[in-house]
Amino acid sequence: MGHRIFLAGAAGAIGQRLIPQLLAAGHEVMGTTRSADKAERLLALGVEPFVVDVFDAETLSRAMGAVRPDIVVHQLTDLPSGLDPSRMGEAIVRNARIRDEGTRNLVAAAVASGVRRVVAQSIAWAYAPGPEPHAESDPLEGGASGNRGISVAGVIALEKAVLNAPFAGVVLRYGQLYGPGTGTEKPPGASPVHVDAAAYAALLALDKGATGAFNVAEPNQAVATQKAVEQLGWRADFRLPA
Repeated sequence: MGHRIFLAGAAGAIGQRLIPQLLAAGHEVMGTTRSADKAERLLALGVEPFVVDVFDAETLSRAMGAVRPDIVVHQLTDLPSGLDPSRMGEAIVRNARIRDEGTRNLVAAAVASGVRRVVAQSIAWAYAPGPEPHAESDPLEGGASGNRGISVAGVIALEKAVLNAPFAGVVLRYGQLYGPGTGTEKPPGASPVHVDAAAYAALLALDKGATGAFNVAEPNQAVATQKAVEQLGWRADFRLPA
């Protein structure tokens, strides 16, 4: 049986690879974007678009209340195309604000609308230094400084907001993305994950997995990924048909 899905960040890299998976599984999808042009693209993909800024709490709550979704999927980010190094400094601040204030607004709207489950995007490289591979129970690096400190603080705020809310909250700690729409076709970083496989984890988390965090990355030495494989039935080699 399909669910009514409110996909925040539907026009993003993961959102665009998740939409066809959701529709193929029989779900009804409502998606947010800040751009009217992107809303037209979402409509063409079979998504009911909502042009809304996550920082506009009142409009966001009104939009979600109008459609009464079963599940919210949070894939909101604010990063430059291809992770352009010359623009990353200011982007890190904007992205941390989305993870903190934006997530709080999204959670409040979900609670007010009676949403029963929220699946949210996090990252797998925010762990505090310690023995590797890191399991989901390992602490995040709350005392980090500089840009890493800003980023990790946003991650911690996001995860607390989702996991402490009165619904089933699932946090997907994605590794470094590659594939269509990410700016690179080659696996980057210590714990890479293809964007299709990242989206697949969100699809699975709609119905599987207890409240908590899941590392979502290809087999690597930095983070343990058994939990997602065993509890979600996730596969790192999942790809959309060409």
